[in-house]
Amino acid sequence: MNKDSLSRRGFVKTGTGILASMAAASGANATSHMTDYDTTNANKSRRAAQALDLKINAAWDHYQTSLSLHQQDSYDDIHRYDSNGFYSSFSKTLPCNRFGEVATTPFNRLRQALKTGRKVDFDRVKLAPSARRHLANPQGAFRFEVSGLDGHSTRIAPSWNLRSPEAAGEVIEVYWQALARDIPFADYEQDDLIGAAIEDLSDCFQIPGYKINGPLRAGNIFRGETTGDLVGPYLSQFLWQDFDFGPSRMVQQYETGKANLNFMTDPDHWVHIQRGGIPRENMSFAENRRYIFDGRSLGEYVHRDVAYQAYLNAAMILLSHGNEAIDDGNPYRKWHHNQGAFTSFGTPFIMDMVSRAANLALSGAWFQKWRMHLHLRPEAFGGRIHFHQMGQRYYEIHRDILNSRVMNRVFSQYGSFLLPQAYSEGSPTHPSYPAGHGAVAGSCVTVLKACFKEDFVLPEPVIASVDGSTLEPYQGDDLTVGNELNKLANNIAIGRNFAGVHYRQDGVQGLFCGEQQAISLLKDQSRTLHEAGFEGFNLTTFHGEEINIKNGIVSRV
Repeated sequence: MNKDSLSRRGFVKTGTGILASMAAASGANATSHMTDYDTTNANKSRRAAQALDLKINAAWDHYQTSLSLHQQDSYDDIHRYDSNGFYSSFSKTLPCNRFGEVATTPFNRLRQALKTGRKVDFDRVKLAPSARRHLANPQGAFRFEVSGLDGHSTRIAPSWNLRSPEAAGEVIEVYWQALARDIPFADYEQDDLIGAAIEDLSDCFQIPGYKINGPLRAGNIFRGETTGDLVGPYLSQFLWQDFDFGPSRMVQQYETGKANLNFMTDPDHWVHIQRGGIPRENMSFAENRRYIFDGRSLGEYVHRDVAYQAYLNAAMILLSHGNEAIDDGNPYRKWHHNQGAFTSFGTPFIMDMVSRAANLALSGAWFQKWRMHLHLRPEAFGGRIHFHQMGQRYYEIHRDILNSRVMNRVFSQYGSFLLPQAYSEGSPTHPSYPAGHGAVAGSCVTVLKACFKEDFVLPEPVIASVDGSTLEPYQGDDLTVGNELNKLANNIAIGRNFAGVHYRQDGVQGLFCGEQQAISLLKDQSRTLHEAGFEGFNLTTFHGEEINIKNGIVSRV
């Protein structure tokens, strides 16, 4: 049979036949373990058969999971507005008119390419003549995974409709975050602008985060929606604490943009950026590096971070606390007193899992972004608001946005209703929903929760000074690993909102997308580990459910 014609089911059947033949040839049970260092053909065949058996079982499990899934839902706005310039859809870098409404032919060619995945169809997609930026890897939405859940098998809620009250609340929140970029997190309790944001957002029909965090106040505005987000300072300890990275001492002070320096508030420059043009404005940075202390410094951190940087840092911080911070399911805590963890359960294992989880998460995010939702970025939504408010165009925009007090503040300060951007280039050139940073955060944090003890209390917690120049001792509620990892995930996801490039739901659903793939990765890894006494990976999901992962099986605790 031609191998290219095999279905996945056919491959499993064929693989099982190969396994049986190899086991018979070796004269041994394929599930038995090698008991010596013999490298004869018989033992090589036995080991190879065991490896094949493990991989087939893992692949079969993912296959059955994929078949059992419901269809991924998507919003209908792309069809609702197909005769109005597709104004609810992502189209950055494509040709558009002065209102940012994409030309029909290039957009439909992109849609066709995203259906087929064929190179010839992608080659037919023409960018705007002034474009100097390219579409960000739409073909990444088609790649397969050989370990963990296939990206097309992730499932998240559909993105908000452009005209919905949920979208309105989150757009208003992003505008307030833009105005609040230079307010230190430590000053939220007494700052008048934060008070105005709380009052305005509380008048929304759908208040962002309300279902989880309750009525808005200084202690929960712009925070995440998972357990631990409301405990302690705004920032996670893992973004503040210094640590050793091999022979280097890492001080978590970073460059931050100059205060009050915002971009893309002029309609002509705004449309130039929508067409993929190079920014005409330049970023400038504060003179001294600082610990993250406000929305602008957080936004700049997630502007230039390596995708899994924050989680590698968190792993190094946690490893510095020794055995007490390691999860109880790790067999080297109590079973193997004459051995230590290394390639399994040790530092190399943990670091590899974090980095592997990051790119795995992006396969799911890219499928959702490009093939399912094509959701427009906040900067583009800001253009719709501006031209609507100026009476130049009509769009279906929820009345909460049009009546929001933040709009008058922005117009008074900038002379337009456009969303002020923290990055001179604005958003990346891929769709908004879900957030790639959010998916990576969800995946990497899930792996870390499986490797470390979630109820371990972090010693000597710190908080940044009001200007970010120093760290000071934090006095308050105990800060546990689980809570601070959840907070870290949301800091990274919502940090992009402070920059003006994402909405809240992008990050929230990004976490769920990444978590699904991390759990599948942990399932695969749990099949491979040899150590006696391994009790499985234990973790608490973002929904607060305690689970155990052992021998490829996920069970509730």
